Parts: sequence; C-alpha cells; structure tokens
Amino acid sequence: MKPNRQQRLARAKFALPSFVTLLSIACGFGSIVISVDNAPVGNPDDYRLAAILLVLAGIFDALDGFVARATNTQSDFGVQLDSIADVMNFGCAPGLLLYCYGFAQMGADHPTLVRMGGLACFVFVACGALRLARFNVMVGRTDPRYFVGMPITAGAACVASVVVAWPDPVIATEMGRAFLVMLLMVAVGALMVSTIRFPSSKQPKSKGMLVALVVGLVLLALLQTRFFALFFVLYISATLLLNIAWQGGWRGVAPPKVYED
Repeated sequence: MKPNRQQRLARAKFALPSFVTLLSIACGFGSIVISVDNAPVGNPDDYRLAAILLVLAGIFDALDGFVARATNTQSDFGVQLDSIADVMNFGCAPGLLLYCYGFAQMGADHPTLVRMGGLACFVFVACGALRLARFNVMVGRTDPRYFVGMPITAGAACVASVVVAWPDPVIATEMGRAFLVMLLMVAVGALMVSTIRFPSSKQPKSKGMLVALVVGLVLLALLQTRFFALFFVLYISATLLLNIAWQGGWRGVAPPKVYED
C-alpha cells in the first residue's frame, strides 16, 4: 500500500536529525581527507581548514540533538548513529590531524619520534572511544550539570585549537614542539577518561556567566585565532581548581550529586 503524504512527512521528520548527523560525519571525513592529502605538503592553511572542519562537525553534532528534541523525533537509532559519528569526528579525525601536523614532516630524520607521535595520537583516539562508551552506559546515573571526564567534543576542539592558533606544521628541526604535541594528545586523552567533573551546559544561568561571555567575545576580537587555545587553557585550569576545591571541602559552587548505582 502506497504511503500517503502525512506518512511521508512523518518519515522525513524522523530522518532530519540523522541527516544533520551525516553532515557532521561529512565534516569529519573532509578533515581526514585534507589532513592526509596535506601530510607530504605541510600547507598551514590546509591544516587550519581541517581543524575548522572539526569545529563545524561539533556544531552539527550539537544541532542534531536540538533538531531531534524540537521535532520530538529522538530514537535509539539516532543515539547509536550519533555515538558512531562522535568516534570518527572527535576521535579519529583530530588524532589523524595532529599526527599529520606534528610528525609527517619529520620523515626519515626521526623515525622513532614519528612512531612515538603515532602512539600518542592513538592514545587520544582510544581514550575518546572509552569516554564515549562510559558516557553511553552512565546516562541517567550522573548529575546532568557535570560531565564525568572531559567531553570528547571538547577534547577534539582543544587539540584542534592548537592547529588553528599555530597552523605551521612541526618540522624536523623542532623536536621540542613534537614532544609538546605528544604531551598534548596524552594529557587531553587522560582528561577524557578521568573522573574529574567538567561543568556542562545545564549549569544554572547567572550574571557571572553573562560577564564571562562578554569578556570572551572581547578576547576573541583581540586574539582572533589564538583565543581558542587560551580558552581551553582557562577552561581546563578552572575545572581542575574547582575539583581540588571540592576535595578540600569548599562548597561555594555546588558539587555534583553522587548516585548510589
């Protein structure tokens, strides 16, 4: 029996969030292609474009959930597709981008360093996958105001912000920068699988947040591409200090609720 117009519209409505997720995957895949093609060339503009595509993938990732809620079309299929997309867009794509950016120009001069760089980037990818798996099984069991560990989207944006701020790839004479890239990937990976509580967007709104937003916009206008690297330094530092303060008994900001299960 042929579906009527109303049934076709209902099907199209349910397909809309998945289409937005596929746009996110397209951005992640585009970033991978650009990173691979640019590895032997080392064009800074192409690396910056690959990093910007990851940011765009993050925007579509946030948008698909918004569309699903707005159209009341949430589904288990959409949840699974979104999770698979996150592994590629915010695990594999940034891992490959930072590998090409940090180690492709090392070539035959430092083969051991290149392998170490590949291992550090794999650690980031593995931690991102573990972070997503833990998130999927802990839905409804944690305080929604806080993430357990750094979200994978924030982790990907954090490493991509380095490429946006300093797009010139690491070359053979810059071994110090190569080690810094390795440290960055391992450190962000460790933050993702940690139990440190990172504030989520579900925090209660306050005047302080509005002031922070205005200051952020001013800094963005002044620093431009380097603003994002500064933002993540402040974001991670503030989060670590907040968790340390909680351990010391400070309750100026309400700590997360602990669920028995």
